[in-house]
Amino acid sequence: MNRKASYYVTRSAAIIAAIILLQTLFFKFSAHPDSVYIFSTIGGEPYTRITLGILELIISFLLVLSRTSIYGALLGAITMLGAIGSHLLLFGIEVNGDKGKLFILAVITFLCCWYIIYIKWKQLIKHLKSQR
Repeated sequence: MNRKASYYVTRSAAIIAAIILLQTLFFKFSAHPDSVYIFSTIGGEPYTRITLGILELIISFLLVLSRTSIYGALLGAITMLGAIGSHLLLFGIEVNGDKGKLFILAVITFLCCWYIIYIKWKQLIKHLKSQR
């Protein structure tokens, strides 16, 4: 893939992940019954729900800005691994009759973040080495 195409695919992945994360904030911050159920099950209602909402808001902003998208992708991938793991180990793929929608959104967000990490990894390593 040429540089220009790679740039647009990477930006698209960042925007898709950010949109998904921003869209789910409404449910976290409005104490939607599904969010309350999820965070009650893991024993973190309401503090973990609100904290993760704030973290996902920060991740979204980091993803949207091209210079910081690698950091947003790293945080986003870790956060989504937690969400995917929670689904697989605690809730199951379907939560409260959502037909797996939350699980699928977590997987899509993870894959978008993973793609950004894959594409920008060398840039991150070069930046970290230059900070020494």
